[in-house]
Amino acid sequence: MAIALFLVFFLLIILNIPIAVCLGLASVAGLLMYGMPLAILPNLMYSSIAKFVLLAIPYFILAGVIMDRAGISKRLINFAQVCVGHVRHGMLVVVVVATTFFSAMTGSGPATVAALGAVLIPAMIYTGYNPALSTALMSSLGGLGIVIPPSIAFVVYSSISDASISKLFSGGIIPGLLIAAAFLVAAILGSRRDKGEIKKFPRASVKEIWKAFKETFWGLLTPIIILGGIYGGIFTPTEAAGIAIVWSIILGVFIYKEIKIKNLYKIFVEAAVISGTVMYIVACASIFAWILTTSHIATDISNGLISLSHNKIVLLLIINLIFALVGLFVDPNSAMYILVPVILPVIRAIGVDVIQFGVMITTNLAISQVTPPVAVNLAVGCNISKVPMADVFRRILPFVLWGFVVVLLTAYIPWFSMFLANLTRQM
Repeated sequence: MAIALFLVFFLLIILNIPIAVCLGLASVAGLLMYGMPLAILPNLMYSSIAKFVLLAIPYFILAGVIMDRAGISKRLINFAQVCVGHVRHGMLVVVVVATTFFSAMTGSGPATVAALGAVLIPAMIYTGYNPALSTALMSSLGGLGIVIPPSIAFVVYSSISDASISKLFSGGIIPGLLIAAAFLVAAILGSRRDKGEIKKFPRASVKEIWKAFKETFWGLLTPIIILGGIYGGIFTPTEAAGIAIVWSIILGVFIYKEIKIKNLYKIFVEAAVISGTVMYIVACASIFAWILTTSHIATDISNGLISLSHNKIVLLLIINLIFALVGLFVDPNSAMYILVPVILPVIRAIGVDVIQFGVMITTNLAISQVTPPVAVNLAVGCNISKVPMADVFRRILPFVLWGFVVVLLTAYIPWFSMFLANLTRQM
């Protein structure tokens, strides 16, 4: 039954059918093979998404759309540029810093690439960087959207594993910053290979820096309000998502005045469409995960993995390779619903903390957002730069390798994911 279930799923993927439909049809096939009535599907789908914790997903999506329309991204870019744009490779630093800050407001990889890439990719090319390298860097950095808190992927993982969202958010900070630093190094080394002439921006005056800071100040407060409220115990992550919406509306309508009240309806519709797509994937993936658990397929696979080796180091490497392989074909949220019910018993058996595991696999799946054939972030980046995806593939490899080094650090050195998590109260 397990072979048939996964065979139907991957066959549908090969036929280029959307992931949510693949999961749904494979689940229907699984229910039929298991001899269960299809009448339970509606109840299963509803119960899987009718959770308070999952309200954070549409809330953060709406907040991210509003923040993008509010002009926060261009102000972040301008502030970073006047601060470090005059140094060699300062443009690369601008890209990394701006993306890291914006990731702390959105929680989505493709959204981060779309919001910042439209400005930063042309800016890198204008500065003298290779178009393929520029696209590879921006697309890779988009993965920070699901590692730097708040993160939709952490919300999904929490709903599956019952792990504390606030601890997961804290645990993702250090690995996220490590990935940002690693990608900056990879981009600098890659640009040296191109041997092109890199332009420098003129050094900004103190007055220009102060002006850019004042314009960006209210936007910079956003992650402080969201994360400070969560870690300070003032509100839960789901409540923080609702507060992020209110704050982003205040920024866009009253402070930056780039959003007209009459345009809020279109923004709400756009966010609703994105949220509906994500929640439909969650619902279908939940059924798939329920079948894996109910039919004891997950237990059998877990026992099979443990029988391969009792060595913790070997098992963690195998688990990361499995997630990296599945990440080639499916989005991070779907991958979690498919694999977490299977792997979680193994993780508990070898004594790995559920928070460390969540941070590790989220970091892993963040890297997979630029690995073909799916490569959702890369598809967005190439659409912006108009560089053929085939030309970007060879420039993406160093970022994948550097990213996987961070994944292994998170896997084998618990401090990277657990230090800040242990300082955070349970929520």
